Amino acid sequence: MTEFLDRVRTDIQARLKELKPLVDEFNHLERVERTLSGADDGAPKTASAPRRARRAASPGGGRRGRPRGSGTRGQQALELVRTQPGITIPELAEKMGIKQNYLYRVMPELASEGHVTKSGRGWHPRG
Repeated sequence: MTEFLDRVRTDIQARLKELKPLVDEFNHLERVERTLSGADDGAPKTASAPRRARRAASPGGGRRGRPRGSGTRGQQALELVRTQPGITIPELAEKMGIKQNYLYRVMPELASEGHVTKSGRGWHPRG
């Protein structure tokens, strides 16, 4: 039985070795095609890539919902930070009547845009 399993394992390894260049070529061509179609976001693609590629090729750039940055929550948070420097995310959420988890995404985005800076747990307006 061990001999049989060793032979099967050797056959599988040989076949994998044969197929690897083809799989590499397939992945390369898929990346090139996505890049040429404007759908490549630079993220590594997995087995579900065709679904994402179809979505990304849809009108509107593939993102569902409203465009990023079109809401008013970021502006509301920024105004609160300006009026109350050092305000924390839990305090912001309470004043805005929303859940904190949303602000854990919004505040770093405001910081990357140069509107606010974080010091300890509090947020402060930037110049």
